[in-house]
Amino acid sequence: MIANGKVFRYGRDVNTDVIIPARYLNTSDAAELAAHAMEDLDPSFADAVRPGDIVVAEENFGCGSSREHAPVALKAAGVGCVIAKSYARIFYRNAIDMGLAILECPEAVDAIEAGDVVSVDTATGVIEDETKGLSFTAEPFPPFIAEIISAGGLVERTRAQLAARTKEA
Repeated sequence: MIANGKVFRYGRDVNTDVIIPARYLNTSDAAELAAHAMEDLDPSFADAVRPGDIVVAEENFGCGSSREHAPVALKAAGVGCVIAKSYARIFYRNAIDMGLAILECPEAVDAIEAGDVVSVDTATGVIEDETKGLSFTAEPFPPFIAEIISAGGLVERTRAQLAARTKEA
């Protein structure tokens, strides 16, 4: 999977409550969640983000409530990848389950600025800041996680596997 786009840059401890505020949790409609992504932290985010754009953040991205709505909102908004120094454990797992690509790369986070154009190859872990001409390498996904992300999430991967088994039978 390759993501390419403009960077939206945030600090540390970006809470799931600001990724998608609790007042919108009464819906599971991905488009509705996307319309309110990052609203309490960056009111312009939902209107400005484009498919493939990258979120870059400091430590502990996705801390707070364990809601799968947060990665759904980011993915549906068009975020191609999140690069952070570290993630809250539950957000990390929810992001994979929902098919949102996430990488840990402190060196990239330290160098990349808001507005930079960045490309990410999650298969190799290569992160390129095209604006500055810098390259970084994060740990790529193991094959089974890459399959989940590529399929669009755990449920979609499971559906595809079941369909393939049904065809074989």
